[in-house]
Formats: sequence, C-alpha cells, structure tokens
Amino acid sequence: YRRLRGTLTTEELFSRYPIQATQARSEAWLAELGQVPMPELHARIREAVAGSSEWVLCGGPPCQAYSYAGRSRRTNDVTFEDDKKFFLYREYLRIVGKFEPAIFVMENVEGILSSEHGGKKIFPRIRDALCRPRPGLEYEIRSFVCEPKSGGHDPKEFVIRCERYGLPQARHRVILLGVRHDYSRRRHNLLTPADAMVPLDSMLKDLPRIRSHLSKQPDSPQLWLDVLKRGIHELSGWKDSRRPEIEAAMTSALTRAKLCNTNSWSETSANKKGARNASVELSNWILDRAPSVLSQHSSRRHMESDLHRYLFAASYAQVMGSSPKLRDFPDRLLPAHKNARRAKPPHADRFRVQILGRPSTTITSHISKDGHYFIHPDPSQCRSLTLREAARLQTFPDNYFFMGEQTQRFHQVGNAVPPYLAWKLGKIVADLMASDETRNRPPI
Repeated sequence: YRRLRGTLTTEELFSRYPIQATQARSEAWLAELGQVPMPELHARIREAVAGSSEWVLCGGPPCQAYSYAGRSRRTNDVTFEDDKKFFLYREYLRIVGKFEPAIFVMENVEGILSSEHGGKKIFPRIRDALCRPRPGLEYEIRSFVCEPKSGGHDPKEFVIRCERYGLPQARHRVILLGVRHDYSRRRHNLLTPADAMVPLDSMLKDLPRIRSHLSKQPDSPQLWLDVLKRGIHELSGWKDSRRPEIEAAMTSALTRAKLCNTNSWSETSANKKGARNASVELSNWILDRAPSVLSQHSSRRHMESDLHRYLFAASYAQVMGSSPKLRDFPDRLLPAHKNARRAKPPHADRFRVQILGRPSTTITSHISKDGHYFIHPDPSQCRSLTLREAARLQTFPDNYFFMGEQTQRFHQVGNAVPPYLAWKLGKIVADLMASDETRNRPPI
C-alpha cells in the first residue's frame, strides 16, 4: 500500500522482499514468440510443466493483422499480405504440438473471423490446424458460450460479447477452448449470461471528480475554467435546432466544473460504496477490502481546441443520449484536417463520448495515443478517461498497479483480456480439468 501511495519506490519494495521479487521476475518473462531462441523457450516450458500432462496453455497471436482497424489502415498497402503477423499463430501451434497441453485457451479479435489471406479466410485455416497440431495429436475446439450443433460450431459462436456476461464493456472477442482428445468426453460449463447489462456509471460514479489539465499553455483552475468558457463561444453562428439544449448543458457544466478537484488524485481513499449498480461479485472483484488508496487516477493534458470539443461532445451526449458524429459538430469546432468536412469523413466518430446507462465501448490500445475515443460522460470534468477509469472498465482491481510510462500503461490496459472475464473462464477450465463426467457421444 505504501507503493501504491507513492511513499515507497518499486526498487525499495523489491529490496525489502527479495524472495518475492525473484519469484515475480521469474514469472514475468518479456519474450516475443518467433524472436526468442527456440531452445530457451522450450526449456522454460519444460520447467513450468515439470513433466505433467495436465496443464493449460493460455494466449493468442498478435491481432494487428486480423483487427478491423489494422486492416483499414493498410487497405492500400501492397506489402500487407507479407506481414509475418498473419502466421504467428504457428508459433502457438508449435507449442501445442510439442508439449500437448490438456487444454488450451486462445483469444483474438472478432476481425479474425473475416480476415483473409490470399483470397481465403484465415480463421478456418487456424481452426483446422489447432484441431490437429501434428499427426497423432487431436483437439476438439469448443465454445465458451454455446453447445455445438450437429455440424459443429459456426465461427460466430466463438465470439464472447462481454456485456452479456456482467462486464461493463461492449468488448467482443473470439476465444477458443481446445480440449485434448483424451479429455473430450469431459463436459464443460458455459458462461452464464448476466440478468442485466452493467452500465459504465457503476464503475465511474464513486471515483473523485477531477478536472482535465491544459497542454501547451499555463495551467491553473481559473485558466482552465476560462478555456471552457471560450468553448461555449465556439457555438457562435451554429444554426441548429438542438443548439439551445446543448448550450444550456454546456453552461450548466461550467457551473459544476468549479467543484472539480484540482489534485491529480494519485493518492486518495477509495470509496467502499463503489460499483453500486454492478453485481456483488464484480464489486468485490474491483474494490479492495483492506484500507486502500486509489492510484493512477489523474487526467491527461489536453489542447484548448480539444477541450472545447470535449465540452460540446459530452454535453451533446447528455442531451441526445448518443455520441456526436463529426457532422453534428459546429463548423468552428471541427478539426483542422480536410477530411473532417467531407460528406462522409473516414472517421466520423473521431470524438466519442462514453454514454451513461450503457456499457462502455471497447477499451483498445488506441487509448494510449489520445483520449478522443474515450471522452468522460460528465462534461463538467471535460476530459478523457483516466488510467484508473479505463482499468475499471476493463475490470482490473483497484489495487492493480501499472508500471512504465503513461503510454505503456494505457497499452497494458487496452491490450488485456478483462481480468474478471479471464477469472470466469478460468473457473470453467478448472472445473473441466477436475471433471470425470462424460458426454453421451464418442471421443474424437
């Protein structure tokens, strides 16, 4: 807790607990499949498996070659199909084939289902390879969310829509459950749908209200308020029937903005009444039961022009119940780039507000670049999500501390499988490993 408060450095913490520090360094190995020497990789796996045939492999190949965003960015790139990331799943496949885990869990983006290489879809190729990693070794590929039909699983049945299973985020990911042939008669449980979707409000409302900070100019609470006031003037000349309501919302936000805390809130007492609209299980997962602090809840610095857009966008969302597209912005608030004024701009939702009463949109690694896709729903705070807020929507517990520079920390949050979902999947796998029940069908 002293480390979370910032009164103890990581080096001091590790020096006080050298045994645990050694274990931590051994557990977290920074290695990239395909780059690390194969003998070293195999030696580590042998040490971890320790001769057991009953172990689980979890992971997934990099998603850049399969994601919608990655493919969109490289639409006209003739070298795209030569990208080695298309075939990094083979590194995963080699481990399965050589070390024969009883179970494997492989995760990737939903875009992998439609991704093509050489004019053919890549997903069937990956699934077929995983079914038979090598001669004599076979796996049954299952879904965590539904039973197979007579013809097997449709690819879409491997998609897990997180908002349906009690997570405060509309994150959709393909997750495969691979079961070795000698385990194939063992049954596994399915993810249980939640009674209701968890709104992002339940993850954010108990957190301290903080203001954004100014970039590339002097910063103080009064200067910040002056910037927001100038934002309302940007509506000048905007002839839109929605203007009176949105302008009133912006004015009201200014009044409440004076009450925002000016501290960075890197240290503060955590509110034990948080996650009020979430399940008891999720609340207990997020909140630390011991006396705790709330770390890494500080706002980024934003340019004045972006703060004006954030104030407008969050006020628009408050009034309209949806995030504005670029076509909804007053001319004076449009970004300077020429595409913003096209009839159909390529990124129409360039500034996206998280909407109260709903799960958040997918927290991605793009949050490390800027906050435009992750604008806080409260216009009086006029900012993007903090690291702690993004981490909560990803269901990281409050006592999870992210290391590295700010960009690296946001990357860690955006690239993660939500820990709460991982825990749910882990329970299913653990029960499967311990089960001796059988299905009424022959093994593979």
